[in-house]
Amino acid sequence: MVFLKTDEEVELMRQSNQLLGMAYGEVAKAIAPGVTTAQLDKIAHDFICDHGGIPSCLGYEGYPATLCTSVNEQVVHGIPSKDVVLKDGDIVSVDGCVQLHGFHADSAYTFPVGEVKPEVLQLMKITKQCLYLGIEQAITGRRLGDISFAIQNHAEKAGYSVCREFVGHGIGRDMHEDPEVCNYGRRGNGIVLKSGMTLAIEPMIMMGRRNVIMEDDGWTARAADRKPAAHYELSVCVRDGKADILSTFDYIQAVLGDRFI
Repeated sequence: MVFLKTDEEVELMRQSNQLLGMAYGEVAKAIAPGVTTAQLDKIAHDFICDHGGIPSCLGYEGYPATLCTSVNEQVVHGIPSKDVVLKDGDIVSVDGCVQLHGFHADSAYTFPVGEVKPEVLQLMKITKQCLYLGIEQAITGRRLGDISFAIQNHAEKAGYSVCREFVGHGIGRDMHEDPEVCNYGRRGNGIVLKSGMTLAIEPMIMMGRRNVIMEDDGWTARAADRKPAAHYELSVCVRDGKADILSTFDYIQAVLGDRFI
């Protein structure tokens, strides 16, 4: 069942998404060679809790952390650890959720660590472009497949693969609501988008082949060919003419400056 949100509910979701964006700004300040992903997780956890939010991922189906921190070939759901030390040239995708005022926020961002190879920066750039091209289709009267096609088409034209095992989703009072938002599909397929639908759109794009392998921890998905993957996500509300982006990368951009991808 797809829940349409009232204007008041959308504004509450914007507040939860702003809090998550601010937490990512604090995480961005800490990302550097020598930092562990567990340290990043603690920064986000403490900031969210100190500002009245609840880390939605922590304890979700047994997940043990506030953030998912996926390094290099890890596509999604990497578990933060004191044993995972970021190195110069790495990339780390940070994905998290916050509950505030009864509504959830969800977004993700792939960060460069130190000096990253140009071909990896290009993967990040194209993946973020995929996100915004998908968001452009999140308007009243379009269909769900229009979002999916826009993402897949841009990624594959650039020579990359789309992860198919993990998808975007509706979001609201629950962290995961209907509908699923695939990152591949056909234009004109799927449900008609209506004003008030709130979606978490999140392309996960792989430099190599799209095959993934689940690690023994039961959460981490990595590229089978061990080539890098990137992941960006924003929560949006479907509106007439133009989607309303509820999440923000502004706090990240304020930290990264010219390194903003």
